[in-house]
Amino acid sequence: MFSVSSLRTVFRAAPQPRWLVTNRLSGSAAVSCSAHCVSTSVLKKDTWDSNFNFRALGKERELLISTKQVCSRRDLCTSQVKLSCWKCQQALDQTPSFFCMSCKVVQPPGEGISFFQIMDCDYTFTLDTQKLQKRYLQLQRSLHPDNFSQNSVREQEYSESHSALVNKAYKTLLKPLSRGLYMLELKGMCLEEGTDLGADSDFLMELMEINEALDEAQTPEEANKIGQDTKGKLADLTEQIDAALREGELQVSKALLAQMKYYANIEEKVKKKLSEFM
Repeated sequence: MFSVSSLRTVFRAAPQPRWLVTNRLSGSAAVSCSAHCVSTSVLKKDTWDSNFNFRALGKERELLISTKQVCSRRDLCTSQVKLSCWKCQQALDQTPSFFCMSCKVVQPPGEGISFFQIMDCDYTFTLDTQKLQKRYLQLQRSLHPDNFSQNSVREQEYSESHSALVNKAYKTLLKPLSRGLYMLELKGMCLEEGTDLGADSDFLMELMEINEALDEAQTPEEANKIGQDTKGKLADLTEQIDAALREGELQVSKALLAQMKYYANIEEKVKKKLSEFM
């Protein structure tokens, strides 16, 4: 058995592995993974990490070198995990995957999937609402719980979850105001449609004048004139909000959505006023 001094001499004389030189030069550190992994550096290729463990054996120490592979960029733990069918284990290639392409069973709703992905819409404030409605009807026809009344309990539960999620996605993206608030939420600014977004005092004064004029309207033509002006304001705001969101100007988007909320309320009042003349 080697003595401690001789073992140290052999160890110091041995050439350093290439991986050790590379890691010292780059100064990057990596944490190996088991069930999941976290890497503190971006690895361009597979890297190997040696852990040196010393175990006491009486008066001597034995050097044990254990080698474990560190996760690379190609590993599943550092990239998006591919899902598979809960029944046949076939890989699910589409996102979102409502059905397994192999055995046709309903899949559970995916996590982290946006309403835009669910409804197959472009991520834009000025999305195509006709395409949105078409997608909604298509999904409800295929995912409605009534279609799976004879299937397994698991599929029935998944279809109910999908149907509810599709309804929520459709209602959120259909109206410009809720759509814009949702886009802000995706950017990390959590707001709710009922939240008071605040508005400029001059703008609020202008709204008061419009409301007074609507209350005093004596003919459908007068009310309709206010309605047309309001639609024009909403169209202008739509373009401005779309541009602000594209540029990532969240505070500007928030302020413009506040104006949209008030004009949307006026638009509803105009409809109510016109109904009174019928």
